[in-house]
Amino acid sequence: MMECEESFPSPCGDGLKTPLHLRPPPAPYRVNVQKSSVCSRAYFVVVMVFFHLYIINVIALLLYVHYNSATGEVRSGEDSVRETSSTNSHHPSPDPHHHPAAADPDLNLRQSYRLPRLEGIRVGHVQRVSLVDDRTHEMRTLSLKPLLFEIPGFLSVEESSVVMQLAQLQGLMQSSSMGPSDNLEEQLSQEELFSLLDLNQDGLLQREEILSMSRSHDATWLSAHNLREIHSGLESNPAGVLSLQDFRRVSSGVFKRDSAGGSDWDRWTQRRHKSTHTRLNLGNGAHRTLQNIRTRVTRLSRLPSSLVELSEPLEVVRYEQGGYSHAHYDSSSTHPDASCAHTHLSANTSTPRQIPCRYMSVLLYLNAVEGGGETSFPVADNRTYEEEALGDLTQQYCDKGNLKVKPAAGTALLWYNHLSDGYGWMGELDEYSLHGGCLVTRGSKWVGNVWVNVDPDQQRQAHYQRLVSWQPESANPPRSTHADLHQDL
Repeated sequence: MMECEESFPSPCGDGLKTPLHLRPPPAPYRVNVQKSSVCSRAYFVVVMVFFHLYIINVIALLLYVHYNSATGEVRSGEDSVRETSSTNSHHPSPDPHHHPAAADPDLNLRQSYRLPRLEGIRVGHVQRVSLVDDRTHEMRTLSLKPLLFEIPGFLSVEESSVVMQLAQLQGLMQSSSMGPSDNLEEQLSQEELFSLLDLNQDGLLQREEILSMSRSHDATWLSAHNLREIHSGLESNPAGVLSLQDFRRVSSGVFKRDSAGGSDWDRWTQRRHKSTHTRLNLGNGAHRTLQNIRTRVTRLSRLPSSLVELSEPLEVVRYEQGGYSHAHYDSSSTHPDASCAHTHLSANTSTPRQIPCRYMSVLLYLNAVEGGGETSFPVADNRTYEEEALGDLTQQYCDKGNLKVKPAAGTALLWYNHLSDGYGWMGELDEYSLHGGCLVTRGSKWVGNVWVNVDPDQQRQAHYQRLVSWQPESANPPRSTHADLHQDL
C-alpha cells in the first residue's frame, strides 16, 4: 500500500495519499526584503565629485575677490609714499599695447597719488583716529553734503598759543581789498616781499620756492608773466639762487598787479571784514608745532605726505569784534580759460585767469570766542538746495544756515571742497561746501586755515610736484636768528 503525506492534499481521487516519488518539487522559499533607500555607489561618487567642485569654485571666487580688494586698497599718509614703488609694479597698464615707462616718465608718479576720502557713515557718527603717538582723537561727522567732520582737541591750548605768537611775530597784514592797478611796492618794501616769498627763511630764494610762489596768496599779485620774469632771472644767475640784492635787481618794476588775472582774487579778498592775516610755512625749518600740524593733517586726511607738504602755507586770521567773512567756496570750478594758481607757472600755461584749486580744507580754531564767530554751512545736507529759492546766501548765511559750528579752542573742522571723479582723483566742486564766518559780537577770533592743493589735471599735478620737490645740492642752513626765534618759543 502506498504511503502519502498528510500535509499535502491528495491528488488521488479516493482519499489516497500521493507517494513521495510522485510529489512535485516544493516552491522555492522567498524572503520579503524592502527596497533600500541608499543610492548606488556610482551615483554617490558622482554627487560627491560635483559637491567638491562646487566648494572649490566658491573658494576660488572668494580668493579672487580678496586679491582684487587687496591690490586696490588705498594706503594713507606716509605709508602710501613709501610703498608706491612696490605697489605700482603690480598694477597693469589699462592698454596692453601701451608702455607707460617709455612714453610718459611722469606716469608712475601720477599713479602713485590717489585721493582717499574719509567715510562719513551718518551724521553724528563718531570714529577714533590716531593723530599723535600717545593718544587717539574722536572724529564726529557733522554733515554728509559736504562731507564734514569735527575733531576736538586737534591742538592743545599751548600749541594754539604758539601758533598765535608766531603769527604776530611774522606780522599780521590787513585783509583789505586793493584795486587792480595798485602798486604793492607802496604797501610793502622789497625786503618784506622777499621775506614772504622766502618760505624756509634761509635768506635765499631757491628754484622750488619761486615755482611754488603762487601757493602763498600773500603773493597773489604776481601774475604768471611776473613770476616768469623772476624765474628767468634765477635761471640766468650762475649761483642758481637769488639773494636779496639779486631779488631787488630782478624784481624792479615787476610787482604790479595784473588786472586780467586778479579778478578772482579781488573777490577772494573782499569777503573778509575787520581782519588781519599772515602765512606760516609748515615745511622743513618751521617751528615744531607747525610741523606737527602738517603731520596731523596728513594722518587725518590719509593723503600722501608730499601732497600736504607742497600745499599752501598755514594761513592765520584774526577777526576783531565786528569782523566776519561772507559765505564763499574755498576752491573753484574748473574753466577752460583758467589754471590752478599753484601749478600755473610750472605748467607754463597761457590762461588769463588763475583760480584756487583746493581739494580739502582744515579749519583750526585757535581760541574760544566770547561771542559769535560761528562757522556757518548754509546748505549743508539740504535735500532741496536750489540757489534761486534760497536767495543770496553769501549775505544771509548765518540767519538761514542749516549748520553752525561754535568755535572751541583746539578744535579742527575738515571738509572736502570737491567731489570724487570716480577714478580716485578730484572731481567737480561740491556746491554744498559753501560756508562763511558769522559776526564776532564780543572779543576776537583766531583761526588757522590749512588747504590741500590739487590740480584736477593729474598729469599737471604730478609734474608740479616733481619740479617743486627738487632740492639744490648746496642748500644753506636756516639763519641762526630764525632758529633762535623758534627756540625761544
